[in-house]
Amino acid sequence: MKNPKKKSESENPVEVLEAITKDPAVRRAVTRESHALFFSIYLHHYIKYPMAEFQKNILRITEDASNKLACIVAFRGSAKSTLVTLSYSLWAILGVQRKKFVLIVCQTQAQAKQHMTNLRHELEQNKLLKSDLGPFQEETGGEWAMSSLVFKNMDARISIASVDQSIRGIRHNEHRPDLIILDDIEDLNSTKTMESRNKTFEWFTREIFPLGDLGTRTILVGNLLHEDSLMMRLRRKIEDEEIKGTFQWFPLLNEDGTCSWPEKFTSPGVIGELRQGVANELAWQQEYLLNIVSDSSRVVWPEWIQYGDESLEEQEHLHTVIGVDLAISERDTADCTAMVVARAYGRMENLRIYIQPNPVNARLPFPETRKRLEELSAAFTKDRKPLLLIEEVGFQAALVQEMKLRGYRAEGVKVGASDKRSRLALISHLIQDGTVRFPKKGAELLITQILGLGIERHDDLVDAFVHAVQYIKSNDRPLQKVIWIGGERRPDFLQYKPIKWTDKW
Repeated sequence: MKNPKKKSESENPVEVLEAITKDPAVRRAVTRESHALFFSIYLHHYIKYPMAEFQKNILRITEDASNKLACIVAFRGSAKSTLVTLSYSLWAILGVQRKKFVLIVCQTQAQAKQHMTNLRHELEQNKLLKSDLGPFQEETGGEWAMSSLVFKNMDARISIASVDQSIRGIRHNEHRPDLIILDDIEDLNSTKTMESRNKTFEWFTREIFPLGDLGTRTILVGNLLHEDSLMMRLRRKIEDEEIKGTFQWFPLLNEDGTCSWPEKFTSPGVIGELRQGVANELAWQQEYLLNIVSDSSRVVWPEWIQYGDESLEEQEHLHTVIGVDLAISERDTADCTAMVVARAYGRMENLRIYIQPNPVNARLPFPETRKRLEELSAAFTKDRKPLLLIEEVGFQAALVQEMKLRGYRAEGVKVGASDKRSRLALISHLIQDGTVRFPKKGAELLITQILGLGIERHDDLVDAFVHAVQYIKSNDRPLQKVIWIGGERRPDFLQYKPIKWTDKW
């Protein structure tokens, strides 16, 4: 008797696949259960090189119906759209998952039409697919006639739309979308400013998520274009366990330099040839290595940002400063009043400046501005009131005098002819070397404005931040003398201007 184990070991996977393809009943049975086999058999003409492990991982993600949200980021040319947008949209209906309504969303109508063309081509020209799992037909009549495909024997449909197309309440008969695939819905322009990024995020949370039902799966495929893009926001929410899902990241070269697709890129020389063909180093870093590349005009880079918890600081707390940048108008398009609280510990090489979470950034009338300052001051008053540094331009001097009359430590800051970029550049080294530390949560908007200065539409928090940090650093000096206040020993170092100590301080 022959050893069956030895027989199976000697079997060639290609021969097994060929044997399956010869029997229609077997073919339908195995491809219904496995997306990987479905792709290998019906869409084998897309396979030019042996599949890489990361591509098998993508197929496994699509097969895992329990995962309702998946973000797949992969390098250009990785076949992510072929595996997900083309193959999975078909298998989701024809396979074991039995989806009834697949909705594919692209950024532009041109991209949507191209995906529809690819799908239609397979359903019309792929004889094996058509004979096994057809018939298929293009929908005729109605709003979606040019962007839908109907699977008559499955009572199912695939529809394609662009980001700017209204899809609220879309249905296929009684079925709401039970699979939503978003393919490259962001680009460099849509991620350039916070307003456009917020618009995309709001569209995703208000338009896309409500489209589905309890069993709906949402899969995003794309690239990393900005540290605050939709993909990155979802990544943070998944990692912080705010939402359930998976984020998978597949660069061409891993951190140790190994290639993710050695079956295609067989040597460093082949990768080098590809790199030379790209020509643009920024494009290479972003499109293939998935490194979010900072704009060359930036003052502060994302990798400089450091986080810290002042509760672990052993140095004596020296003082607290609140930087204030006032806005004149309350119109929706106007700048906002910004207030940033910074607390200083240590001196000289031991100096640490901890930015407090939840800075104020709102359009406020004068009375409300004063009230917010009083509340902030009270929140951070322990031994004495914080110093309020208020940018002094025109009417803003009135607030400085008002706060002084009310017993607060307030000083006006004159910025002169220097611009925001120059002012931030003067203290940027303190961010880079870790002197300035940010909270892990609650300073996202401030960090975004710092990183995007000159790109983001609003930058009010930057000036308030600079006022506070620059003051602390400019008054950082060795302890020279000690004064006594209320029977307590205090260092006398806050001599930005001669300060007369009073009981109310």
